[in-house]
Order: sequence, then structure tokens, then C-alpha cells
Amino acid sequence: MDITTVTSFRRAYERADLQLAPGEVVLAGGTWLMSEPQPTTTGFVDLMTLGWPSLEITPTGLRIAATCTIAELVAWAEGRGDVAVPAEWTAASVFPEAANALLASFKIWNTATVGGNICRSYAAGAITTLAVALDGEAEIWMPGGGERRMPVAELITGNGTNSLAPGEVLRAVELPAAALRSTTVLRKIALAELGRSGAVVTGRIDDDGSSVFTVTAAVLRPVVLGYAGIPDAATLAAAVADAPGYYTDPLGAADWRRGVSVVLAERIRGELAGVQVDAEGRS
Repeated sequence: MDITTVTSFRRAYERADLQLAPGEVVLAGGTWLMSEPQPTTTGFVDLMTLGWPSLEITPTGLRIAATCTIAELVAWAEGRGDVAVPAEWTAASVFPEAANALLASFKIWNTATVGGNICRSYAAGAITTLAVALDGEAEIWMPGGGERRMPVAELITGNGTNSLAPGEVLRAVELPAAALRSTTVLRKIALAELGRSGAVVTGRIDDDGSSVFTVTAAVLRPVVLGYAGIPDAATLAAAVADAPGYYTDPLGAADWRRGVSVVLAERIRGELAGVQVDAEGRS
């Protein structure tokens, strides 16, 4: 689409270049920015020229640059990246599943970025789901210097809204090694076979036996449910059903989203309980 209000474009090469003039916005993949009119935008500032490493394995986990494309993230998880996936990071197996929860072609995958998906903050954001499921923490650069950090689950405030202040830039998302070592299951459902996900539910078991379940796409902002162990069926079903934010749009009614989220959560709970039993050597 022609963005007729834009009269300037500049590339960022250092952090100082991210000081935005009135009407400027930062641009990474641009798949959403270029998809519809941007009447208040007069200039683009390109983040891709900053040269941030897309994926870095650190002593504490995985650091994903905001400019990492969805295609790069999936390729890494499938063993096709330049950096090997540590053998113990079993949760990497859900990265492609999460990406496929986003209704997008390979062309979008090769352009759209991790940061763009999270910062757009749509309820059905597939990379948001992944980050929330694995305790992702957002590193946010503040205008004028300094940074702040917060869980991605708290960054999202609604369907298409977040807590980024004007001039703030998402620099990276960090996934902790403990979550990456977990057994993680993702299940999704849509009204159409190839439609955008109406509900996405994840569950995982950590090394200490605790479990975390998340609901996204079905709710306006991510819902995270943590337990000391694997909850019983009634406890989990009640928590998922009582979660706030189920909504209605052309891709699903609120009561349908709530109902299928409960079903998906129970399926995941059963799978994780089976894994735990096998790991403990009981039948």
C-alpha cells in the first residue's frame, strides 16, 4: 500500500538515531505498517540497519532480537540456523507450532519480525503466545537512554494495545533456560481449517515439577496460570473458564472461545500428566 502521509525515511545505525521526531515511527519488517493507511505517520526509521544479532545463546537462556524474523526463529528451532539449539532445550520444538498459529504466508515469515508481532499486540499474535508461554522478558530501550524490563505477558494490555510509552523501542526478548528445558505443549483451534487461531493454549512442566498454562488468542490479553504441580482437571477447568477477557469477533464468539480453551487446556493437562508419570517410572 502507498503510505501517502510519509515524507521521510532514514536508517538507524546507532541508538542515538532512535530519537524520533514528531510523526516518525520505527520500522522493522513493516508487514503491518504497510498494510493499511497510517494517517498520523510522516516518517519511518528503519531498525534493520542496526545490525542486532538475531539469536544469541547466553548464560541465562536465549536472547531474541526484536529484528529477528519469524523465518529465522523457526529455522533455528528446526536446526537450520547458524547457532545450534542446545540439546536440553526441548521447548524449542514448539517454536514452529507457535509460528504456524499465525495465519501468514512464507513471504510474511521472511519479513515480519519477532518485535513487530509482539509490539502490534494483537490477541492472536503467535510470537506473543510463544514468549508468554516460556516466561519471555522484554528489554525495552527508553528514549534518552536507559532501559526497562518486564514480562511480555504484562507488556500486552489489550487486543492491539501495550504499555510501551512514546519513543520506547523493544530491543529484545529473553527466554530463560529453565523454561526452554521444560516439556511444553501447544494446542490451537480455529473456526476454519486454515483460519487465524481463535484460541491458543499452552502448558509446560518445569524441572522442579511446577506447571504453567497460558491462554492467548481467545482473550484480549495473555492469561498465565501457574501451579506448584500439575493441577487436577476441575481446578484447571475452573481457572481457564474464569479467565478475564474472552471476546467476540468474526473469528469466534466469546462463549465458544471460553469453551474450546477449557477443552484444549484439559488435553494439554492430560498429556503433561502422562509425561510426568513416565518420567517418574510409574504406570
